[in-house]
Amino acid sequence: MELQQLRYVLAVAETRNFTRAAQQCFVVQSALSHQVRKLGTPLFARSSRRVELTPAGEAFLPWARNSLDAAERAAAEATAAVGVVSGTLTIGLIPTVTALDIPALVRRLHEAHPEVNVRLRVGASDELVAAVREDEIDLAVLGLAQGIIPEGVEHRVLAEEALVAVVPEEHPLARRGTVDLAELAEEPFADFATGSPGRAQSDRAFRTAGLVRRDPYEASTAQLIGELVCAGLAVALLPAPFAPTHGARTLTVRSGPHRTVHLVWNAFQPSSAARAALRLLP
Repeated sequence: MELQQLRYVLAVAETRNFTRAAQQCFVVQSALSHQVRKLGTPLFARSSRRVELTPAGEAFLPWARNSLDAAERAAAEATAAVGVVSGTLTIGLIPTVTALDIPALVRRLHEAHPEVNVRLRVGASDELVAAVREDEIDLAVLGLAQGIIPEGVEHRVLAEEALVAVVPEEHPLARRGTVDLAELAEEPFADFATGSPGRAQSDRAFRTAGLVRRDPYEASTAQLIGELVCAGLAVALLPAPFAPTHGARTLTVRSGPHRTVHLVWNAFQPSSAARAALRLLP
């Protein structure tokens, strides 16, 4: 079994089409199909419209991906040992990153180590920290409620941030500069999904204050939450840089929620690219 055969299998699994997989791998389709068949066990079943993984293919795929990742990591670490940092750096990000200038970090990394490729992956904090623990991604920026420490990873606190109240511009509270949490509890809320890390800091603040709020609207991004506020449907609590600038007003919240922004990485043998990125942080 050769690494190129594994690349062909992954390409077919991704595209669900042998022709497109061959184009992606810069090889003729007959050669790609021949190499996949040489693996022995049928990994794909073809229909008139698309290609599907067989049960054997489903079992084979994660191990093929792991093998290719390990081979790439081995090559990158070998070159790093002689002073050339290469390979792929995967950075996980919550949708509301404010404490770290990711484009600036990527630019500094490119200038110092042009052989490193960077992949950015957006997700929820709990998903990202799990991916770091499993060595699926190298670094991640998380937003967690105060007092919550990410487990099983190395971490560095980047910032402590207060959330601001966001209200429609015609709302009675809009002309106020500051508002109490108890006043907000009387309003309908738009927030992230129940149980999500992005919502935890707000839920904790109301619970600690002994308050119950109504939250009829849930959305997956700060932008959508802001749009619900601008439509006059709700109020929200968001990091200040993600509050809408038109159609809404922001207010400071007395005794309001805060979040801690962490940078995390694998505690066991971080990649050479991850170590290089960490050295470039301010």
